[in-house]
Amino acid sequence: MDKRFLDVAIDEAKKAINEGEVPVGAVIVKEGKVIAKAHNEKEKSKDCTAHAEILAIRRASSIIENWRLCGCEMYVTLEPCPMCAAAIAAARIKKVYIGTFDPVMGAAGSCLNLLQNDYLNYNVDVNWLYSQECSNIITDFFKNIR
Repeated sequence: MDKRFLDVAIDEAKKAINEGEVPVGAVIVKEGKVIAKAHNEKEKSKDCTAHAEILAIRRASSIIENWRLCGCEMYVTLEPCPMCAAAIAAARIKKVYIGTFDPVMGAAGSCLNLLQNDYLNYNVDVNWLYSQECSNIITDFFKNIR
């Protein structure tokens, strides 16, 4: 785990706030280097699949010219939802570092666990970072819009 990569994901989440998006940031790392990063763009793109994780996976796949992101790790500020968790597993991402829990839609252990499920054909190494900054970003965002 390298905190620098979580910091990049946090910077992406902050960009989302400035764009009126739910503040989630994701970074994909291969061999110690950032190869893709993204933040939520659902409102901007009018696309319900434009989550940070999905966008980062698309960008990383384009860069390495392969849908299999073997050997890659993802740093994400908020626990992935079911759609994103399924995409992470499908992309064969090796490890995911998660900044904070999502008690409403979390699919890496909070509500359900799609990343480590014996019924699925691929398990991801999940690492919880318990970042207060990640927790504050998402909590403050929803406090401010309500």
